[in-house]
Amino acid sequence: MNKLTSTADLDALYSKLQAAHDPDKKAIVICGGTGCLGGGAGVVIETFRKELAERNLNDEIEFRVTGCHGFCERGTLMVIRPEGIFYQRVKPKDVPDIIEQTVLGGKVIERLLYCDESNGKKPIVHEKDVPFYKKQMRLIFGMNGEIDPKVIEHYILHGGYQALAKVLTTMKPEDVIAEIKKSGLRGRGGGGFPTGRKWETCRNAPLGPDKVRYVICNADEGDPGAYMDRSLLEGNPHLVIEGMLIGAYAIGSPEGFVYVRHEYPLAVANAALAIEQAREAGLLGENILGSGFSFDIRISRGGGAFVCGESTALMASLEGQTGEPRAKYVHTVERGLYDSPSNLNNVETWANVPIIMGKGADWFASIGTENSKGTKVFSLVGKIRNTGLIEVPMGITIREILYGIGGGVPGGHRFKAVQTGGPSGGTIVVDEKGATQRVGEPTSAWTGTFLPESLLDLAVDFESLTEAGSMMGSGGMIVMDETSCMVDVARYFLTFLTEESCGKCLPCREGLRQMLAILDRICEGKGEHGDIELLEELSNVIMDTALCALGGTAPKPLLSTIRYFRDEYEAHIYDKKCPAGVCKALITFSIDPQACTGCGVCAKACPPDAIYTRTPAAGETAPKLRKGRELHDIDPDKCIKCGACFDACKFDAVVKE
Repeated sequence: MNKLTSTADLDALYSKLQAAHDPDKKAIVICGGTGCLGGGAGVVIETFRKELAERNLNDEIEFRVTGCHGFCERGTLMVIRPEGIFYQRVKPKDVPDIIEQTVLGGKVIERLLYCDESNGKKPIVHEKDVPFYKKQMRLIFGMNGEIDPKVIEHYILHGGYQALAKVLTTMKPEDVIAEIKKSGLRGRGGGGFPTGRKWETCRNAPLGPDKVRYVICNADEGDPGAYMDRSLLEGNPHLVIEGMLIGAYAIGSPEGFVYVRHEYPLAVANAALAIEQAREAGLLGENILGSGFSFDIRISRGGGAFVCGESTALMASLEGQTGEPRAKYVHTVERGLYDSPSNLNNVETWANVPIIMGKGADWFASIGTENSKGTKVFSLVGKIRNTGLIEVPMGITIREILYGIGGGVPGGHRFKAVQTGGPSGGTIVVDEKGATQRVGEPTSAWTGTFLPESLLDLAVDFESLTEAGSMMGSGGMIVMDETSCMVDVARYFLTFLTEESCGKCLPCREGLRQMLAILDRICEGKGEHGDIELLEELSNVIMDTALCALGGTAPKPLLSTIRYFRDEYEAHIYDKKCPAGVCKALITFSIDPQACTGCGVCAKACPPDAIYTRTPAAGETAPKLRKGRELHDIDPDKCIKCGACFDACKFDAVVKE
């Protein structure tokens, strides 16, 4: 592609690509996101390429590898266009049939179709009719399933960089900021601060020693279960780049950074390639599209420290220093990277910008609620039937997400709780300059991040979640059912935060360790009277005194489990029982002689050979014991409580209590 030196060049390229594009041409569109690749999509992709080449079909059929399609649990995913036929869990052995029967023959392969539990497992042919997709509003994520992220022409074909051209030719920086403010866009990284106000503060801040303002993309996604930003950067990096370009123009920045964790190799590779392609096309660098505006982006890889998702720690890491936070009375929009004004937004926030500038602030503001505009991408994971990435309008209820899109809790189990806001979620305070402050709330305000069944009809927007004591966070949504022990879940998140604490401030460094030690004792059956109250007291101290939001909100998950599931803590401490049957020290396995058939499957599954055969005791009956078989039992001294026997038994003869 020749270098674009003006908006006229961009328009000409767009027209050329449109003229060459045949929307009716047969196309095989396959997910090449990390989730599907981890499930074997790489082999499927290579098998398709080989099969198409051997059949001399490369000119007749387009084969396109895209980013994440979202329905990750069903990978490998693919769509046959233009019909929109949706196939899931595709294997290499399916490739010849797909080409022969569907692409060339027009026949649907029923075994590869998705069957929805809610309609009697009736197969669904088209992607648009799958409930997981049908009930979403995929404004920024929809293009992930359409374009090859490694081909800039695909992005331009779908209107890419047109919003940038509009901004550079028809708008002043102040106009751009006014439009973003009018749209109501709020940061998608956690705090939900108004994006336009943040940009305006950074633009108006005095220049620092190097006379530069910086824009930064935070792709250091660290929440357990969250992978929205990774998938956007993998599947549509040009959308993020265009958003940063528009933001840089508005703020007056010549230089930007994408800070992405090292554990995201595909996101790093695709973003780096997209940046290089944009430079070669004249969309990054000097005098972009002949406008006189110059801006370039560099990628910086983080080491995977959770605390580096916090703005000041991230900027310290960018400078080559240890990723530790600093006191928030110095605002990064005024004195951030290299002591210069710096505007930090996360991947999803930047991705919204080209859409707003292309379709208008009024259009964007028409979506969502009064104070929470647009859509939000969530990673829906845990004890839910349909796991994956979803994009929904602000204001949708938790129930609509979990049951309308997620398909409900599998296995006939009952929903217990959903965690939002990340491992250190909970209410945080954002000041007028967009800086998150530490939290100090009275005990009466404890609600935290685990939302119980009674809050299923809560609207998912910034205000509603905050009022419930939770927060939007970056977008992780982890579902738990009745088999989840909330004490153990609280221990898991506290373990994560204890390990991820940078150790700079004592309340977080030592306080979290002490809280974790108490939780360990409770889960081991050594809990004591007063432990719950001590956990609450320690939580208050940490929230009041921790340096940054990691420590300031770290106790929130624990406090929410105490608030809504206090009975589980009391059962662990006073009854020495784990109601969910999770904490090994508090559960036992036995075999019910009334249900045992003597099949021996449990014994074969037992790793330590703790299951033995015995004859029924005097007066003992075993009515289901089959002829020629022996009754089984478990040696408690050998049992390691792994649960393998419980999972293997098909007759409900293994009892866990």
